[in-house]
Amino acid sequence: MNRGTVNRLLLAVAGAALLAAGVLVLAGGLDLYGHLGVDPPSWWPLTSPDQPVVSAGSRTRWTGESWWWPVVIAGLAVVVAGTAWWLLAQLRRSGPTTVVLPTPGASGLRLRLRTRALEEAVETEAVALPEVERVGVRLVRGSGRQRLRAAVRMTPGGDPAALAEHFETGPRTGVLASMGLPELPADLRIRVVAARPEVTGRRHRHRGGRPRVV
Repeated sequence: MNRGTVNRLLLAVAGAALLAAGVLVLAGGLDLYGHLGVDPPSWWPLTSPDQPVVSAGSRTRWTGESWWWPVVIAGLAVVVAGTAWWLLAQLRRSGPTTVVLPTPGASGLRLRLRTRALEEAVETEAVALPEVERVGVRLVRGSGRQRLRAAVRMTPGGDPAALAEHFETGPRTGVLASMGLPELPADLRIRVVAARPEVTGRRHRHRGGRPRVV
């Protein structure tokens, strides 16, 4: 679940809660139950204009308990910390959300493509290359321009040099040609998984290297 989906869910839940609270306060304050002849149950909140939003009994029910104030302070601290974390998460952006595509002519029309759509297109082409197990692609902004960062995991015994050439002539060139982008620099990080050696006698561990091609 990405950050945009989480934000929409949080806003939907908060909006629904505020709407429900507003309807209850409005119904009680305008005495809609009395005008409509509706008899709400005894536990229903705000049934008349004279009823407070929070009664005195509810406000002072647990104030005499030793655990009340520590729980209230801890709860407020959690809310403040969570809100601050959520706010910082909105300000932290690792890359652009859309890519502006060039359009022919001078009509002034600007086409935008979602960043994730571009990343998925490159991943789909890269994972189909020979000796590729897994691919992760991100579009980032560095030095004032956009760059592709691709992390590729190869099969045991793969050839990183051949993969770098295939990536350049395949996915990257295909994206430039299909979308009409003038340039799109790419950083390619390749991890070659070492073949597990045969076990003779006692067991031992062998860790493969992680070469990086940029």
